[in-house]
Amino acid sequence: MTRSCLSIVLAAGEGTRMKSSRSKVLHEVAGLPMVGHAVLAAGSAGSQAVALVVGRDAGSVEAAVKRHAANVSVHLQTERLGTGHAVLAAREAIEAGHDDLLILFGDTPLIAAETLARARAEVVDGAAVCVVGFRTPDPTGYGRLLTRDGELLAIREEKDASEEERGVDFCNGGVMALNGRLALALLEKIGNANAKREYYLTDIVEIARGEGHRVRAIEADASELLGVNTRVELAAVEALWQARRRRELMLAGVTMIAPETVFLAFDTQIGEDVVVEPNVVFGPGVAVASGVVIHGFSHLEGAKVASGASVGPFARLRPGTRLGEGAKIGNFCETKNAEIEPGAKVNHLTYIGDARVGARANIGAGTITCNYDGANKHHTDIGADVFVGSNSSLVAPIAIGDGAYIGSGSVLTDDVPADALAIGRGRQVTKEGRGREIRERVAAARKAKADAK
Repeated sequence: MTRSCLSIVLAAGEGTRMKSSRSKVLHEVAGLPMVGHAVLAAGSAGSQAVALVVGRDAGSVEAAVKRHAANVSVHLQTERLGTGHAVLAAREAIEAGHDDLLILFGDTPLIAAETLARARAEVVDGAAVCVVGFRTPDPTGYGRLLTRDGELLAIREEKDASEEERGVDFCNGGVMALNGRLALALLEKIGNANAKREYYLTDIVEIARGEGHRVRAIEADASELLGVNTRVELAAVEALWQARRRRELMLAGVTMIAPETVFLAFDTQIGEDVVVEPNVVFGPGVAVASGVVIHGFSHLEGAKVASGASVGPFARLRPGTRLGEGAKIGNFCETKNAEIEPGAKVNHLTYIGDARVGARANIGAGTITCNYDGANKHHTDIGADVFVGSNSSLVAPIAIGDGAYIGSGSVLTDDVPADALAIGRGRQVTKEGRGREIRERVAAARKAKADAK
């Protein structure tokens, strides 16, 4: 039988050191608010419900989480009296009686689902509490995890530690898993008999041991437990996230020529045998199938790219773009809400917005779909095997039938039937000798101006 799991995500921190009008947990890593990373990791570790403990920007934090989790309850922490107090703000959710509880933080976006799953596994194996720790060569300032024979005896804060205990390099990362049937009783026993009169979640270790329960500690990489309090730390965490995800993709069969120059979003999907050239940015909502080439200096967001397609260099694919198999978007092209069907080519200096480009169509350089009239967007439908000459403007709404030809430099406002030739430009007028006359007139004016000085 599947065990039920509740994740309590503490997201009530003010984050004043971020120098921001927003709650710090709303600041993004890889295009996703930090709190969203925590929630996604918990979900991947098997959590079916999220109890979100919020303070500042409660509505915005709630909205950010609900975009990525279905079963979310929100609990307001009106006073900040320590981590134990924050967890108990979600008392109603705890009382629902889940088998396992995960406690994690909205400003710790690098925690891995695998680590949370390992912590849960310790609880399944009989532990009342499992603490996630890390090792560091400089443990100064961290609470030490004191263990014996695999059991966690206590979490000792540095100010309370003996000289021997200060030499311990196994440190508290804050993240915990609890037995859901024991959690509330243990949490309620946390007291505030300390200098700050706060309720420390770390006290739960000795409380559980005092009642004869097993308490375990597992080790995670120190990077997973990095919290963010400043913009400097935010940038460092972003760099770590990007490096980790690039490595995952390259090991999965993606070629990155200069991986340090490629930036990914939290949900970027890239298939095998894709080549990503330098200086490419993936915004949220991008899926790239196998065998695609993304040339340098391209930016993709909200786009789906089918196998064998080619993008860039210097291309921008905006949300709603769909490239079919073997389609090509070339240099200095922009697409938005556009269906580019298999084999179609949009090669240079072109804007295609709110449009369909049919299979094998060729869109000449400098072509634009004129989709916006100042108030509304309109659709352009370009059929299969259409040839659009360079520097054409297609004024939407308009439909170009299959196999039609559009003469270069045309401005079209009417539909074009299949297999027709449409030319929408003024007739050329050539006046012999007029060029020489113009040059002479300009030269005379320039000389007169110089003489006047």
